[in-house]
Amino acid sequence: MLTKPDISDDTIIACLRDTFGLRITQVSFLPLGWVNNATYRVTANSGTPYFLKLRRGNFNEIAVAVPAFLQAQGIRPVMAPVATTTRDLWVHAHGFDWILYPFFDGKTGFEVALSQTPWITLGASLKAVHTTRLPAALAERVPHEDYSPRWRNTVKAFHKQVEQDRFDDPIAVSLAAFWLTKRDEIESIVERAEQLAFVLHDRAVKLAVCHADLHGRNVLVGMDDELAIVDWDEPILAPKERDLMFIGGGVGGIWNNDQEVGWFYQGYGRTEIDLVALSYYRYERIVVDIAEYSEQIFGLQGSVEERQKGLRLMNQFLPNNVVDIAHRTYQQLSRRAFGSSFLF
Repeated sequence: MLTKPDISDDTIIACLRDTFGLRITQVSFLPLGWVNNATYRVTANSGTPYFLKLRRGNFNEIAVAVPAFLQAQGIRPVMAPVATTTRDLWVHAHGFDWILYPFFDGKTGFEVALSQTPWITLGASLKAVHTTRLPAALAERVPHEDYSPRWRNTVKAFHKQVEQDRFDDPIAVSLAAFWLTKRDEIESIVERAEQLAFVLHDRAVKLAVCHADLHGRNVLVGMDDELAIVDWDEPILAPKERDLMFIGGGVGGIWNNDQEVGWFYQGYGRTEIDLVALSYYRYERIVVDIAEYSEQIFGLQGSVEERQKGLRLMNQFLPNNVVDIAHRTYQQLSRRAFGSSFLF
């Protein structure tokens, strides 16, 4: 949320006292822009800062249980929540799900370029995540990849709406006008994602624990190149390419050069990469972004400022950004007879 929700600082202080046993002396709202999340920096009387996330909407406890388990296995960069006095990892109060984290003093990958050491650490950490076996009771609660057509169908519906409707809202008008200039390319993106999903659906693949949203905003770098991997909101058991698609994938206009990719795989180690899966996930990520930003802009969801920010979707079509890189990945796949993998 870019604007502070209707919950007082006194309520926050009281809730953190009653559920986490903390005496909070300072509450600072952080306008980070997540539509259904409000975030705060809160400071205890000891001087220790914490990061508080208040979530609205659907919440699945695996968002806290999975990172807590991973960190307990010794994967230190995984950011796990602070437990309550009753050893719970979250609490529901005042219309929100409350999750408290240690405050990591660092910058995101969107704010600062990762140097060699953090890239190697990220690679090693992700390899540890991908090779970790979850306890059966936890694994059965984590979604398995099913290559759902949900978002592709959403984009198809908006595609028809953009071609048939007229919009009064200026932000919607801007997105619709841009969409019409890219109509053929958007159709191709959806069709290719569908084609690749069909191939993968009947394939026997090894599933790994995946973060599922490993872009630059969810990787923080602090002092002495310390690393934190945050926002484990939707972990999934999927082919490892679900995460590896971000490395060299250009999300946000970064992480799109060969040197960084090489540093990452120094830490991750030699591995076979399935080009079908890599290509699918790069296209499907674009599909999801188009669908979600369209729901926000055409559906008039959120504040004007939040919806205006949604127009950054257009940047994805710039050179060496996600669309360009997804096309190149698909072309590489086509040259390899549509079924090959390669070793990195």
